Amino acid sequence: MTGTKNMTEGRPAPLILSFALPLMAGSVFQQLYTVVDTMVVGRFLGVDALASLGAVDWLNWMMLGVIEGLTQGFAIPMAQAFGARDMPRLRRAAGSAAMLSLALALALTGLGQAGIAPALELLHVPAEIRPGSALYLRVMFSGPIIVAAYNLLACVFRALGDSGTPLRAMVAASLANIALDLLFVTVFRWGIGGAAAATLIAQALSCLYCLAKLRKLESLRPDIRGLRPDRALCRRLLALGSPMALQNCVIALGGMILTAIVDRFGVPFIAGYTAANKLFGVLEMAAVSYGYAMITYVGQNLGAGRTRRIRRGVGTALVISLATSLLIAAVMLLGGRAFLGGFLSGGPEERALALDAGYDYLALMSVCLPALYALHVIRSSLQGMGNTVMPMVSGVMEFCMRTGVALILSRAIGGPGVFYAEVASWMGADAVLAASYLVCAKRLPPEGQA
Repeated sequence: MTGTKNMTEGRPAPLILSFALPLMAGSVFQQLYTVVDTMVVGRFLGVDALASLGAVDWLNWMMLGVIEGLTQGFAIPMAQAFGARDMPRLRRAAGSAAMLSLALALALTGLGQAGIAPALELLHVPAEIRPGSALYLRVMFSGPIIVAAYNLLACVFRALGDSGTPLRAMVAASLANIALDLLFVTVFRWGIGGAAAATLIAQALSCLYCLAKLRKLESLRPDIRGLRPDRALCRRLLALGSPMALQNCVIALGGMILTAIVDRFGVPFIAGYTAANKLFGVLEMAAVSYGYAMITYVGQNLGAGRTRRIRRGVGTALVISLATSLLIAAVMLLGGRAFLGGFLSGGPEERALALDAGYDYLALMSVCLPALYALHVIRSSLQGMGNTVMPMVSGVMEFCMRTGVALILSRAIGGPGVFYAEVASWMGADAVLAASYLVCAKRLPPEGQA
């Protein structure tokens, strides 16, 4: 199959890197349009508009995280079937996943729209930015079907070892989003709603691209008969995807509690925190790419019964991720203030306060970045083994550490105490994941018997 990659043969390092690099390039473009989106809002609509987005960042991420968790879980049987070269099983898994994704996306659309007002109240979003936050969510929560379609299609390609197609889709989406952002916000003057609409339209274009490519894969060409759900398979897909969705949901809940705490420290602090969180995507993008690579690498090798390669690949990925995290941290520590300055406008005093808060947060995250990279590699390796429960438990640990540290330190030292909550959550999750991986690695079946 053109574009697919067999990860059951060859040295792990080149395989992992060759798979992850296109995903990183895609993440660069994804972050580019996220950064441009934030810059357009911050520069043309002001600090209040930027704070409107920041106040609901985690709520928006929760919706995205639930969808991403489900579709990533749905892709695990596909990677294992591809590794075993069982194409009928692969097609059945893809068809059942498509039907489940459609049903769940419709349900999430209704829940999202109904929950906007109560969520803004629970988050204590300041009155002066609440209308902007509500508008942004109203538009974004109209598109779970688009988000689910893109994420499922991207997961299918990654399960087959094809990271190039998601890259090209992301490039197209990024360029479209940048152009539409500028058109909707600066020309049509549609404000925050225009920025949100630009994102959804760009994602729809990426869906169409992936679907066109999927039709060229004879083994996975869409077929009405193949879309009939298999009940037993659907139960297995939900058993894998639900813990991953819950994991992301719990992480997002902790983030929302954090946001409610941040909202008490005023608009400049919110704006600086938001700007640093936008750069967090740059910090994390290689880690996410390594994570996707490990889900596919471990899943394919488990399906093929190559269990010794799994342990070797995880060790290799940890070394690669450590080196990458140190490089990115150095860049952010040296250029962080300049990067953050591009997001912020307003009066000199307000801008300076926002910049100081944002850089303090960015610097702390950069120093602790190796912990985040280890988290992604180990969590994704466990998921590739079909264990999505312990990664969910690690998400609960993240929640406990993030909220506990934020509540205690924000009272003790003020706003900066919130910054330590994020890195504490990474370290707590690492402790759970490392112990879980050691147990699961010992329980892997003997070579050739997976």
